[in-house]
Amino acid sequence: MGMSGGNSSSRMVMSEINVTPLVDVMLVLLIIFMVTAPMMQQGLDIELPETASTGVATNDEPFILVIKKNKKIYAGDAEMAPNNLAEKLRAIFATRKNKQIYIQADKTVDYGVVAQTIGEVRSAGIYSIGLITIPKTN
Repeated sequence: MGMSGGNSSSRMVMSEINVTPLVDVMLVLLIIFMVTAPMMQQGLDIELPETASTGVATNDEPFILVIKKNKKIYAGDAEMAPNNLAEKLRAIFATRKNKQIYIQADKTVDYGVVAQTIGEVRSAGIYSIGLITIPKTN
């Protein structure tokens, strides 16, 4: 044949795997996951208490935010403005070891007001949130 050199070692087939296409595919997948993962984290993550006849047991006295029909937010007897709620909660919970809040909203209050309050609570660094309801009677 027209091959130069009669050395048989130059005719051996290379048995190495070309990993360049594999690396390219893996980098593309990595970029796709890096872009889509933060999109999966949107929304409010709340913990709803389980229904039990005895109620929820807590070690400390629970901190309850009450949203009344007029959309005003109260902590005990003190009214809290929605625009600086996160700042006040940070100050209150700086010394508390139990970082848990219960929200009790009137059933006529819009869902958006409750969601906005939950967002303010989360921005204060409190992620353990419970919603207070009453049991349904038959």
